[in-house]
Amino acid sequence: MAPQNPLFSYETLVHAMAGATGSVASMAAFYPLDTLRSRLQVEDSNKYQGSSSWELLLKLANEEGIESLYRGLAPVLQSLSISNFVYFYTFHGLRRCAATNTSALQDLMYGIAAGSINVLLTSPLWVVNTRMKLEKNSFDSLFEGLISVFKTEGAKGLWSGTIPSLLLVSNPAIQFMVYEALKRHLVSKGINNNYYSAFLMGAFAKAIATTVTYPLQLVQMRLRSGTSMKPLWKDIKSNPWLMFRGLEAKLLQTVMTAALMFLIYEKLVKVVFSIMRVKAKHS
Repeated sequence: MAPQNPLFSYETLVHAMAGATGSVASMAAFYPLDTLRSRLQVEDSNKYQGSSSWELLLKLANEEGIESLYRGLAPVLQSLSISNFVYFYTFHGLRRCAATNTSALQDLMYGIAAGSINVLLTSPLWVVNTRMKLEKNSFDSLFEGLISVFKTEGAKGLWSGTIPSLLLVSNPAIQFMVYEALKRHLVSKGINNNYYSAFLMGAFAKAIATTVTYPLQLVQMRLRSGTSMKPLWKDIKSNPWLMFRGLEAKLLQTVMTAALMFLIYEKLVKVVFSIMRVKAKHS
Protein backbone atom coordinates (compact mmCIF):
# COMPACT_ATOMS: atom_id res chain seq x y z
CA MET A 1 0.00 0.00 0.00
CA ALA A 2 1.40 3.41 -0.98
CA PRO A 3 2.29 5.77 1.87
CA GLN A 4 -0.32 8.37 2.73
CA ASN A 5 0.34 11.93 1.62
CA PRO A 6 0.64 14.09 4.80
CA LEU A 7 -1.29 16.93 3.15
CA PHE A 8 -4.24 14.62 2.39
CA SER A 9 -4.37 12.44 5.50
CA TYR A 10 -7.15 11.64 7.96
CA GLU A 11 -5.02 13.11 10.74
CA THR A 12 -4.78 16.47 8.99
CA LEU A 13 -8.53 16.44 8.33
CA VAL A 14 -9.23 15.68 12.01
CA HIS A 15 -7.13 18.67 13.10
CA ALA A 16 -8.95 20.92 10.61
CA MET A 17 -12.43 19.77 11.65
CA ALA A 18 -11.60 20.05 15.35
CA GLY A 19 -10.11 23.52 14.89
CA ALA A 20 -13.14 24.74 12.93
CA THR A 21 -15.58 23.31 15.49
CA GLY A 22 -13.69 24.74 18.44
CA SER A 23 -13.48 28.20 16.87
CA VAL A 24 -17.21 28.33 16.08
CA ALA A 25 -18.22 27.24 19.59
CA SER A 26 -15.87 29.68 21.30
CA MET A 27 -16.82 32.63 19.08
CA ALA A 28 -20.53 32.02 19.71
CA ALA A 29 -19.83 32.11 23.45
CA PHE A 30 -17.99 35.46 23.42
CA TYR A 31 -19.48 37.18 20.37
CA PRO A 32 -20.77 40.35 22.14
CA LEU A 33 -17.15 41.25 22.96
CA ASP A 34 -16.27 40.92 19.28
CA THR A 35 -19.14 43.27 18.39
CA LEU A 36 -17.86 45.81 20.91
CA ARG A 37 -14.31 45.50 19.58
CA SER A 38 -15.53 46.21 16.04
CA ARG A 39 -17.41 49.32 17.13
CA LEU A 40 -14.42 50.64 19.08
CA GLN A 41 -12.08 50.12 16.14
CA VAL A 42 -14.29 51.70 13.48
CA GLU A 43 -16.40 54.45 15.06
CA ASP A 44 -14.80 57.80 15.87
CA SER A 45 -17.41 58.82 18.44
CA ASN A 46 -16.28 59.74 21.96
CA LYS A 47 -19.22 57.94 23.55
CA TYR A 48 -17.08 54.81 24.03
CA GLN A 49 -14.30 56.54 25.95
CA GLY A 50 -13.71 56.29 29.69
CA SER A 51 -15.69 53.12 30.33
CA SER A 52 -14.80 49.47 30.83
CA SER A 53 -15.74 46.82 28.28
CA TRP A 54 -18.51 45.45 30.50
CA GLU A 55 -19.97 48.94 31.01
CA LEU A 56 -19.91 49.56 27.26
CA LEU A 57 -21.67 46.26 26.57
CA LEU A 58 -24.45 47.23 28.98
CA LYS A 59 -24.64 50.67 27.37
CA LEU A 60 -25.00 49.17 23.87
CA ALA A 61 -27.61 46.70 25.07
CA ASN A 62 -29.65 49.48 26.76
CA GLU A 63 -29.43 51.90 23.83
CA GLU A 64 -29.75 49.52 20.86
CA GLY A 65 -31.16 46.33 22.36
CA ILE A 66 -29.51 43.04 23.26
CA GLU A 67 -29.91 41.85 19.67
CA SER A 68 -27.37 44.51 18.61
CA LEU A 69 -24.67 42.58 20.48
CA TYR A 70 -25.31 39.56 18.26
CA ARG A 71 -25.73 41.38 14.95
CA GLY A 72 -24.02 39.46 12.14
CA LEU A 73 -23.40 36.33 14.24
CA ALA A 74 -24.43 33.82 11.56
CA PRO A 75 -22.11 35.08 8.77
CA VAL A 76 -19.23 35.42 11.26
CA LEU A 77 -19.62 31.78 12.32
CA GLN A 78 -19.85 30.69 8.69
CA SER A 79 -16.72 32.64 7.77
CA LEU A 80 -14.86 31.49 10.88
CA SER A 81 -15.58 27.82 10.27
CA ILE A 82 -14.23 28.03 6.71
CA SER A 83 -11.28 30.21 7.71
CA ASN A 84 -10.14 28.04 10.61
CA PHE A 85 -10.65 24.84 8.62
CA VAL A 86 -8.29 26.19 5.96
CA TYR A 87 -5.78 27.41 8.56
CA PHE A 88 -5.67 24.26 10.71
CA TYR A 89 -5.60 22.00 7.65
CA THR A 90 -2.69 23.87 6.06
CA PHE A 91 -0.74 24.32 9.30
CA HIS A 92 -0.93 20.68 10.39
CA GLY A 93 -0.49 19.41 6.84
CA LEU A 94 2.79 21.32 6.57
CA ARG A 95 3.90 20.10 10.02
CA ARG A 96 3.25 16.48 9.02
CA CYS A 97 5.41 16.96 5.94
CA ALA A 98 8.39 17.63 8.22
CA ALA A 99 10.56 14.55 8.65
CA THR A 100 11.40 15.42 12.27
CA ASN A 101 9.79 17.18 15.21
CA THR A 102 9.29 20.84 14.42
CA SER A 103 10.93 23.74 16.22
CA ALA A 104 9.41 27.05 17.30
CA LEU A 105 10.88 28.77 14.22
CA GLN A 106 9.45 26.10 11.90
CA ASP A 107 6.04 26.45 13.54
CA LEU A 108 6.23 30.21 12.94
CA MET A 109 7.04 29.67 9.26
CA TYR A 110 4.23 27.12 8.85
CA GLY A 111 1.86 29.52 10.59
CA ILE A 112 2.78 32.35 8.23
CA ALA A 113 2.29 30.10 5.19
CA ALA A 114 -1.06 28.80 6.47
CA GLY A 115 -2.19 32.32 7.34
CA SER A 116 -1.26 33.71 3.92
CA ILE A 117 -3.24 30.99 2.12
CA ASN A 118 -6.15 31.55 4.47
CA VAL A 119 -6.19 35.33 3.90
CA LEU A 120 -6.12 35.07 0.12
CA LEU A 121 -8.97 32.53 0.11
CA THR A 122 -11.29 33.95 2.78
CA SER A 123 -10.81 37.76 2.83
CA PRO A 124 -14.09 38.40 0.91
CA LEU A 125 -16.03 36.56 3.62
CA TRP A 126 -14.63 38.84 6.32
CA VAL A 127 -15.25 42.00 4.30
CA VAL A 128 -18.94 41.13 4.01
CA ASN A 129 -19.54 40.06 7.60
CA THR A 130 -17.70 43.15 8.91
CA ARG A 131 -20.12 45.36 7.01
CA MET A 132 -23.12 43.32 8.12
CA LYS A 133 -22.05 43.61 11.75
CA LEU A 134 -21.66 47.40 11.55
CA GLU A 135 -24.88 47.87 9.55
CA LYS A 136 -22.92 49.33 6.64
CA ASN A 137 -25.16 47.22 4.40
CA SER A 138 -28.33 45.22 5.03
CA PHE A 139 -27.47 41.91 3.39
CA ASP A 140 -29.79 38.99 4.06
CA SER A 141 -27.01 36.43 3.79
CA LEU A 142 -23.27 36.05 3.37
CA PHE A 143 -23.71 34.93 -0.25
CA GLU A 144 -25.91 37.93 -1.07
CA GLY A 145 -23.31 40.20 0.47
CA LEU A 146 -20.53 38.70 -1.64
CA ILE A 147 -22.54 39.23 -4.83
CA SER A 148 -23.55 42.79 -3.86
CA VAL A 149 -20.04 43.96 -2.97
CA PHE A 150 -18.66 42.42 -6.15
CA LYS A 151 -21.27 44.18 -8.31
CA THR A 152 -20.74 47.59 -6.69
CA GLU A 153 -17.00 47.54 -5.89
CA GLY A 154 -15.57 44.65 -7.88
CA ALA A 155 -12.82 42.33 -6.73
CA LYS A 156 -11.00 45.27 -5.14
CA GLY A 157 -13.88 45.73 -2.70
CA LEU A 158 -14.03 42.05 -1.78
CA TRP A 159 -10.31 41.93 -1.04
CA SER A 160 -10.10 45.35 0.66
CA GLY A 161 -7.80 45.21 3.66
CA THR A 162 -5.86 42.27 2.22
CA ILE A 163 -2.44 43.90 2.64
CA PRO A 164 -2.77 44.48 6.41
CA SER A 165 -4.42 41.06 6.62
CA LEU A 166 -1.35 39.47 5.03
CA LEU A 167 0.82 41.33 7.52
CA LEU A 168 -1.49 40.06 10.24
CA VAL A 169 -0.79 36.42 9.45
CA SER A 170 1.89 37.01 12.07
CA ASN A 171 -0.90 37.00 14.69
CA PRO A 172 -2.00 33.34 14.41
CA ALA A 173 1.58 32.38 13.51
CA ILE A 174 2.87 33.84 16.79
CA GLN A 175 -0.10 32.31 18.61
CA PHE A 176 0.58 28.80 17.30
CA MET A 177 4.33 29.14 17.77
CA VAL A 178 3.90 30.07 21.45
CA TYR A 179 1.21 27.42 21.99
CA GLU A 180 3.22 24.59 20.43
CA ALA A 181 6.39 25.73 22.25
CA LEU A 182 4.53 25.59 25.57
CA LYS A 183 3.22 22.11 24.72
CA ARG A 184 6.74 20.88 23.96
CA HIS A 185 7.96 22.42 27.23
CA LEU A 186 5.30 20.53 29.21
CA VAL A 187 6.24 17.27 27.51
CA SER A 188 9.95 17.81 28.19
CA LYS A 189 9.18 18.37 31.89
CA GLY A 190 7.00 15.27 32.05
CA ILE A 191 3.90 17.34 32.84
CA ASN A 192 0.54 15.99 31.66
CA ASN A 193 -0.93 18.18 28.91
CA ASN A 194 -4.56 18.19 30.08
CA TYR A 195 -7.48 20.36 28.97
CA TYR A 196 -6.89 22.94 31.71
CA SER A 197 -3.33 23.50 30.52
CA ALA A 198 -4.62 23.75 26.92
CA PHE A 199 -7.02 26.48 28.05
CA LEU A 200 -4.30 28.45 29.86
CA MET A 201 -1.71 28.00 27.10
CA GLY A 202 -4.22 29.10 24.47
CA ALA A 203 -5.08 32.21 26.48
CA PHE A 204 -1.43 33.14 27.05
CA ALA A 205 -0.43 32.57 23.42
CA LYS A 206 -3.32 34.67 22.09
CA ALA A 207 -2.67 37.51 24.55
CA ILE A 208 0.89 37.85 23.28
CA ALA A 209 -0.10 37.65 19.61
CA THR A 210 -2.98 40.13 19.96
CA THR A 211 -1.01 42.78 21.84
CA VAL A 212 1.92 42.68 19.40
CA THR A 213 -0.22 42.96 16.27
CA TYR A 214 -3.14 45.12 17.47
CA PRO A 215 -2.34 48.35 15.54
CA LEU A 216 -2.46 46.38 12.28
CA GLN A 217 -5.80 44.88 13.31
CA LEU A 218 -7.20 48.36 13.82
CA VAL A 219 -6.18 49.41 10.30
CA GLN A 220 -7.50 46.14 8.85
CA MET A 221 -10.94 46.56 10.44
CA ARG A 222 -11.33 50.12 9.13
CA LEU A 223 -10.37 49.13 5.59
CA ARG A 224 -12.76 46.16 5.61
CA SER A 225 -15.64 48.27 6.88
CA GLY A 226 -15.07 50.96 4.24
CA THR A 227 -14.43 53.59 6.95
CA SER A 228 -12.16 56.54 6.17
CA MET A 229 -8.68 56.38 7.67
CA LYS A 230 -8.25 60.18 7.80
CA PRO A 231 -9.94 60.78 11.20
CA LEU A 232 -7.83 58.01 12.73
CA TRP A 233 -4.53 59.38 11.39
CA LYS A 234 -5.50 62.86 12.60
CA ASP A 235 -6.24 61.63 16.12
CA ILE A 236 -3.13 59.47 16.30
CA LYS A 237 -0.89 62.48 15.61
CA SER A 238 -2.06 64.02 18.89
CA ASN A 239 -2.39 60.74 20.80
CA PRO A 240 -0.42 57.73 19.44
CA TRP A 241 -2.02 55.44 22.05
CA LEU A 242 -5.26 55.60 20.04
CA MET A 243 -3.71 52.89 17.86
CA PHE A 244 -4.57 50.62 20.78
CA ARG A 245 -8.15 51.82 21.16
CA GLY A 246 -10.38 48.82 21.84
CA LEU A 247 -7.45 46.62 22.93
CA GLU A 248 -9.11 45.75 26.25
CA ALA A 249 -12.25 44.47 24.52
CA LYS A 250 -10.12 42.69 21.91
CA LEU A 251 -8.01 40.96 24.55
CA LEU A 252 -11.07 39.89 26.54
CA GLN A 253 -12.71 38.49 23.43
CA THR A 254 -9.76 36.88 21.66
CA VAL A 255 -8.03 35.52 24.75
CA MET A 256 -11.16 33.83 26.08
CA THR A 257 -12.19 32.69 22.59
CA ALA A 258 -8.74 31.24 21.84
CA ALA A 259 -8.53 29.55 25.24
CA LEU A 260 -11.92 27.85 24.80
CA MET A 261 -11.13 27.03 21.17
CA PHE A 262 -7.89 25.22 22.05
CA LEU A 263 -9.62 23.34 24.89
CA ILE A 264 -12.38 22.08 22.55
CA TYR A 265 -9.85 21.44 19.78
CA GLU A 266 -7.58 19.28 21.98
CA LYS A 267 -10.59 17.40 23.36
CA LEU A 268 -11.99 16.59 19.92
CA VAL A 269 -8.61 15.57 18.49
CA LYS A 270 -7.97 13.23 21.41
CA VAL A 271 -11.44 11.66 21.20
CA VAL A 272 -11.35 11.13 17.42
CA PHE A 273 -7.82 9.73 17.42
CA SER A 274 -8.78 7.35 20.25
CA ILE A 275 -11.77 6.11 18.20
CA MET A 276 -9.55 5.70 15.12
CA ARG A 277 -7.01 3.64 17.09
CA VAL A 278 -9.74 1.40 18.49
CA LYS A 279 -11.20 0.80 15.02
CA ALA A 280 -7.74 0.08 13.59
CA LYS A 281 -7.07 -2.43 16.36
CA HIS A 282 -10.28 -4.35 15.67
CA SER A 283 -10.18 -4.17 11.88
